[in-house]
Amino acid sequence: MQLTLDTDARTLTLTQAGQTRTLPLYSKAAFEALSRQWVRVGWNQKYQYTFSWMGRPVIQLPEDMLRMQEVICDLQPDVIVETGVAHGGSLVFYASLCKALGKGRVIGIDIEIRPHNRSAIEAHPMAGLITLVEGSSTALATLQQVRALVAPGQTCLVILDSDHSYAHVLAELQAYASLVSVGSYIVATDGIMLDLADVPRGSADWATDNPTFAARDFAAAHPEFRIEQPRWPFCESELDANITHWPGAWLKRLA
Repeated sequence: MQLTLDTDARTLTLTQAGQTRTLPLYSKAAFEALSRQWVRVGWNQKYQYTFSWMGRPVIQLPEDMLRMQEVICDLQPDVIVETGVAHGGSLVFYASLCKALGKGRVIGIDIEIRPHNRSAIEAHPMAGLITLVEGSSTALATLQQVRALVAPGQTCLVILDSDHSYAHVLAELQAYASLVSVGSYIVATDGIMLDLADVPRGSADWATDNPTFAARDFAAAHPEFRIEQPRWPFCESELDANITHWPGAWLKRLA
């Protein structure tokens, strides 16, 4: 695809597959086209590796964090389960929201929690709201340990942010879906891989090997879940689509 930006004429011209469209530069359609390419370039430049939350690195797109905050505020879960710990920044982020709401706690799961990260998380002011579980997220022993930490009837939100291969995400969806309470979500993050197969830091395999396709296929096989982007609680704009690393990620439990 070719993008031609003309600030003097106030137009954005898109050429793809032999077809050309010229859009008003300050239109919704132009914003969406420019945002898509901005996300692709930003991902390649590791933009998401430039943030922290309360002193811990958090490798997320800020809009995804803010949209997650909207969901947590609305849902007020008793338990937030996240696979993939890394530096612990997202665990601290969720725990700080629970602290502010006066409700909820966080369980973080990783196949390897590095000692320096564990020490920093356990010494953090939010540590009292965080439980760390080390082990493969899909191993039976890990699942048993996590399930024992979630009481029947508790509102549970699950976020999948570990190995992003299709096979692993599908296995995690199958393993953790039963923890998700009706009206809550299981979120298969980082499906942006689907749109990064041709960028320098991407991989051609990602065109099919990605979390978005895992979520799609899981939903097709489990009618009790539906892919549904959470509504925006506030919007005074004509925009209606997220700038996100998580396309098609939100699986809402209906029954």
